[in-house]
Amino acid sequence: MNKIRVAVVGYGNIGKYAIQALEASTDMEIAGVVRRTVSKVQPAELAPYKVVTDITALGKVDVAILATPTRSVEEHALKCLALGINTVDSFDIHGQIVDLRRSLDKAAKAAGAVSVISAGWDPGSDSIVRTLMESLAPKGLSYTNFGPGRSMGHSVCVRSKAGVKDALSMTIPVGEGIHRRMVYVELEEGASLEEVTKAVKADPYFANDETHVFQVESVDALNDVGHGVNLVRKGVSGKTHNQLFEFNMKINNPALTSQVLVNAARASMRQQPGAYTMIEIPVIDYLPGNREDIIRHLV
Repeated sequence: MNKIRVAVVGYGNIGKYAIQALEASTDMEIAGVVRRTVSKVQPAELAPYKVVTDITALGKVDVAILATPTRSVEEHALKCLALGINTVDSFDIHGQIVDLRRSLDKAAKAAGAVSVISAGWDPGSDSIVRTLMESLAPKGLSYTNFGPGRSMGHSVCVRSKAGVKDALSMTIPVGEGIHRRMVYVELEEGASLEEVTKAVKADPYFANDETHVFQVESVDALNDVGHGVNLVRKGVSGKTHNQLFEFNMKINNPALTSQVLVNAARASMRQQPGAYTMIEIPVIDYLPGNREDIIRHLV
């Protein structure tokens, strides 16, 4: 069987764990890693792989895992799709997902490629759970409670603000889908905590949540990549009330995100050209192996 050749674009937390997930996948091989700059001294774990600044230098690539900040996903995806390379990303600004899907759907169809967007754990695999729960109780209420834990997207957002040297954004569940954002910043010399706080609270990542910003001497001393989620659906099946479903998990955030990206990369090879969210793809397509064997095992 020909293995799926996957490139990893970006090498932060997600990129590092994506390499590990790909190494553990029997049906995939790593085509190489794309970074902004390439130095003579690379991380030891990248020694077996070709590291480049442009994906075209990697030869044949079936799928690109975009391990980049959310706000640069569209730029990288459009470039890869134009080359006929499938893309998967973990874009996590919920309110902008439909717009991104429209943009990448057009580009993917024009190139005969596939883009799987927002393929993290939320949005992503949690979206599948929410969809299933709502199908089982079509009338009712759902709550998604994150944390307590480190939000990678929110932390990256804060680090992009002027005057911020490093940052950690913790998500604290208040209940019924309401969250508090606790933001810890290590500031550049001369930076104003007041100005940084204004910039953070005005950003769409934080604008709809209670947010507190604190200055600390060392973000690294606080950092923990653990996270979690509690999904609850209370509703009605048919005309029968009081149906209650609950899903919980405690996770290493970047490791799970990367595993979902690898699963979505596999699934992208089984779809028609276009852009998809995870809820639009049959769940069986995320698994390796023969379809009948999977059905025999899981159904």
